[in-house]
Amino acid sequence: MIFTPLFIILFVLVFVLIWLFANTIDKRKWVSLLISLVLAPLAYFYVFYPILNIFSSYHHQKHFNAEAWKDKPSLRYEMSKEIIDESLFLGKSKKEVETLLGKSEWFGWNDSIKATSSDMWNYNLGFKPGAFNNMQECIELIYNNNTVIRVKQYQLEKTFE
Repeated sequence: MIFTPLFIILFVLVFVLIWLFANTIDKRKWVSLLISLVLAPLAYFYVFYPILNIFSSYHHQKHFNAEAWKDKPSLRYEMSKEIIDESLFLGKSKKEVETLLGKSEWFGWNDSIKATSSDMWNYNLGFKPGAFNNMQECIELIYNNNTVIRVKQYQLEKTFE
């Protein structure tokens, strides 16, 4: 386990809250301390931490890896920040992109031709973890003359039936 400053602060907060609650049950300090020492880790790891993970939108960031992209499509959102920030695919040809990402999952809609365009490749990135999240992350690579000129990330609302 890694003891980060945030972990220590949150754990001490849970300990103090349990200490204050234990003082309302019994005024003897040693009993309150014993109750707090036993219940603080249980309350932190089985109540506080799961609730924090459900409602926070934090997720891990990973470096782009073509093998992981193909093997675990539901975790592609972890690599999306580096793809966008580092412009990994700008200037690459369709063949190079297909080698790294695989075939396009669907083509994007082009309003100028009123149809899907083979110059707009879209990939599903999966769902970021969190409670009540129904937004599917997607990435679109836009080509001009067989070369990527723009990469954008967007969200689609997914309805579950």
